[in-house]
Amino acid sequence: MRILNFGSLNLDYVYRVHEFVRPGETVASIGRKTVCGGKGLNQSIAAARSGAEVWHAGNVGASDGAMLRDALKDAGVRCEWLRDVSEVSGHTFIQVNDAGENSIVLYAGANHCVDEAQIRTVLDSFGPDTLVMLQNEINLIPAIMKTAKDRGMKIAVNPSPLSGVDALPLEEADFLFVNRDEAAHLTGSGDVKAMGRRFEHTRSFITLGSEGAWAVGGGKPDRFQAAFPVRAVDTTGAGDTFMGYTLGLLSRGMEEAQCMRLAARASSISVTRLGAAPSIPLLREVEDAEGQG
Repeated sequence: MRILNFGSLNLDYVYRVHEFVRPGETVASIGRKTVCGGKGLNQSIAAARSGAEVWHAGNVGASDGAMLRDALKDAGVRCEWLRDVSEVSGHTFIQVNDAGENSIVLYAGANHCVDEAQIRTVLDSFGPDTLVMLQNEINLIPAIMKTAKDRGMKIAVNPSPLSGVDALPLEEADFLFVNRDEAAHLTGSGDVKAMGRRFEHTRSFITLGSEGAWAVGGGKPDRFQAAFPVRAVDTTGAGDTFMGYTLGLLSRGMEEAQCMRLAARASSISVTRLGAAPSIPLLREVEDAEGQG
């Protein structure tokens, strides 16, 4: 099964400051870097590094999207359906202070330039043996889900961030990936297994950070995968790694239990490294770690 990620891409402009800027204040940055991010990009790279065949569809700015396109291509993601638009790429301005705290301003930019003609053109080029991945960082998600469903495709949704999530037809998804807080919002319950009752026809994966992850619902037995204990230095992108790896391995025909185990192992490696996309391990690194116990 092929994976089509109709997903977000962001340029993250990260500024190191001693203290966050206060209203009316101007401060000098002590460092600046630009990195590729966005849940869509991270998940595409994770799926590709698991060995899956991955295409990424979406929009980047014609003036500033080359870095994002190159990051996907370098990871082995196909980019034929990544479109240049006149709007600038989605981006964030991130302040990181001396205490390691961050303050983030997000601009959706090109991520919100999806249109219905683009949806039809992209999905018409894929058959029913396609798994469509989505995150709540682009527009027209309901239209993408309906079009994919009409074509017999499988649909996996990471409904994050939660803004506007109640308007999404999540019950139409074959797979949902959420964290503990998102699960509580969607179900009104602190019991993560409530996802299986709320979305009984959907296989839901709930990540619990250092505890591990549950898979519930979808007419299958509940399954728990413990996390692998490591010394974490940066948890950014751990959930994206878990989702990308799980779906990537499922698309290759692997049993769910093994998919979750390897995805948990990949996530445990990612949190020992700085950054999101750069921290995602290759499958051979995950298999090496498995061999070491």
